[in-house]
Amino acid sequence: MNTYVMLTKLLPGALATPNAVETLNREVNERIKRECSGVRWLANYAISGPGDYLDVFEAPDADTATKVALLIRSFGRATAELWNAMPWDRFVEMARRLES
Repeated sequence: MNTYVMLTKLLPGALATPNAVETLNREVNERIKRECSGVRWLANYAISGPGDYLDVFEAPDADTATKVALLIRSFGRATAELWNAMPWDRFVEMARRLES
């Protein structure tokens, strides 16, 4: 499994009612569970910065992770950026192999 980090930014008007965030979250999660088997959520954060949410999840491959981001965008209420994340020790080992 690969780890992915996703930054999501809500579009203006996405939270027009007080319970809109919960409704949107429930609808998105149900769709991801149905259409993206093998995805495992590791962390979810509401953030103050360039985005509104930061999610960390595992997916079996890049296609599945991309589908997660596409599904979020398909609701028309947010944009999403997706990044592959590598454990630090694996990155260091890869860098060491470049020295040879």
